[in-house]
Amino acid sequence: MSCAAWPRKAWCSVKKQVFEGIKVADFSWVGVGPETARELAEHGATVIRIESHKRPETLRLTGPFKDFTPGVDRSAFGTAYNTNKYGISLDLTHARAREVTTRLIKWADIVTDGFTPGTMKRLGLDYEACRRIRPDTIYFSTCQQGQDGPHANFGAYGVQMAALAGFSHLTGWPDRAPAIVAGAYTDFISPFYLTIAVIGALLHRRRTGEGMYMEQSQMEAGLTFLAPSILDYHLTGRVASRRGNRDAHGAPHGVFPCEGTERWAAIAVGSDDEWAAFQRAIGEPPWSREERFATLAGRKEHEDDLEALVAEWTRGRSVEEVVETLQAHGVPAGVVAACEDLFNDPQLQHRGHFAELEHEEIGLHSYHAPAYRLSKTPSRLEKAGPCLGQDNDYVYREILCFSDDEVAELLVDGVITTEADLPY
Repeated sequence: MSCAAWPRKAWCSVKKQVFEGIKVADFSWVGVGPETARELAEHGATVIRIESHKRPETLRLTGPFKDFTPGVDRSAFGTAYNTNKYGISLDLTHARAREVTTRLIKWADIVTDGFTPGTMKRLGLDYEACRRIRPDTIYFSTCQQGQDGPHANFGAYGVQMAALAGFSHLTGWPDRAPAIVAGAYTDFISPFYLTIAVIGALLHRRRTGEGMYMEQSQMEAGLTFLAPSILDYHLTGRVASRRGNRDAHGAPHGVFPCEGTERWAAIAVGSDDEWAAFQRAIGEPPWSREERFATLAGRKEHEDDLEALVAEWTRGRSVEEVVETLQAHGVPAGVVAACEDLFNDPQLQHRGHFAELEHEEIGLHSYHAPAYRLSKTPSRLEKAGPCLGQDNDYVYREILCFSDDEVAELLVDGVITTEADLPY
């Protein structure tokens, strides 16, 4: 294959995708950076993920693992964020790594940085260094609290950012300590802000020929989802607090037990019209017509009694019956789904949300498809997240155009890493 023309993905099919022809050198790790690069890869970009056996990235060491056996290539979490990418291994601290990174930067339209501030600069891979190699480079940095300021070097994951951004203070019961939000909350918000910014940078470069540097604070991305509470404090001085599953503008509002083990229905009744619909849905038992429940203010005042009465009605019915009955009357209700429910959900099945891909180590494994569909340039999930260094041969020889002898030298010298240093 000639090195004059950079190859398209080996698995590309005929229909053009929106990011086809865009090339990405993905130096980021863990969540936000890899997720952003994944969005590009699943819509046609050629993405090379750069990792090292000397320090395997966090998600490779995080379960769940295939058959409960840990390994750098056995984490479902690790592969899920890296579909459709090529994976290479490279010791960025090695003196000869510059030979590889220079070719990567020349090749790439987009360079990603997901480390704490200063890390890429110490490696000679910050934006200024990259644009000296390729002036029209589009480069993004994403970290917990931005690249400058008194807390810029605060090391953390999305779990800590969810707490620092205020989510944990609002999560849980009023008479108990704050609870951790399930998952690294800001990790699942930030990538989509960043993806939109990358699209803007690509459009800008198309018009002007200029590259762009973008930096993101993941904490600030998360804060936008607490805008009502923040605005309320700014205007009134009122500090939002924990209230379990309740809501100031609805009652009943919570999850209620249904027939079976750990089966629950989420019900949210807001307006008086919804309350009237709820009464009809449950057959208008005498307690529902009591004067104390006639208004939202009354229902809030007697919320403990109301919830106990609603739970009596739901407890003797399947969650499916509860949800179907309430929804048929226009009352917001839903199943509190477990993982098994998600895989069996007929709507998700209809939309093809879960795609199965063959992973080199894990085997056949389910992946999330993008939650949005582009009619003219649809996404494709066609390659499982790579094992560590899985695509070394193809990338080093066919994309970066190193000769066989050069690749052998890089292997012997340890520039291309081959053996993981595991903590277990």
